[in-house]
Amino acid sequence: MAGFRSGALAPGKIRGHIFAMRADHDPVLLDACLKPNPPMHPRALLIVLLVVAAMNLAFAGYFLSRGAWPVTPFMGADVALLAWAFHTSRMAANRFEQVTLTPANLTVLSQPAKGTARQHSFNPYWVRVELEQITEHSNRLYLRSHGKSLQVGSFLAPAIRKSFAAALRTALSNARSFRPA
Repeated sequence: MAGFRSGALAPGKIRGHIFAMRADHDPVLLDACLKPNPPMHPRALLIVLLVVAAMNLAFAGYFLSRGAWPVTPFMGADVALLAWAFHTSRMAANRFEQVTLTPANLTVLSQPAKGTARQHSFNPYWVRVELEQITEHSNRLYLRSHGKSLQVGSFLAPAIRKSFAAALRTALSNARSFRPA
């Protein structure tokens, strides 16, 4: 199996395998798992939360000693909101998109952070990969075919999305010219 590498791709973001065999004997021309960057390690998030809680507790004690007791509930609310934000960030990092290309089919399995996965299939001969440049530092990647449109990799950085679009175009070109042995 030969893989592909691109300088703009972060390690572990996209895996590419050329001519790995699936159970139905179709060669896999591209197998990419797209994931957002994860937040810090849970232990690091807990340490940050504990440091902020300790600082807020110290300030709350100071305000209590000065008679400004109405401020103290807001100090606790800060910590609670920060804990909620850390939890939400960790949950959002669980989403992914699995892009699999064979000579007969391009499949995108989209798994949101919560909810059920959705699978989209395209014919590799007809699908177009369009990288829409929004601004100088912003883009969107679409797969379009027969009136269907699917945005892919919305959570990726623009440079990684651009690199993935190039890799997908190359793999689609290989799928269109593939001849079974």
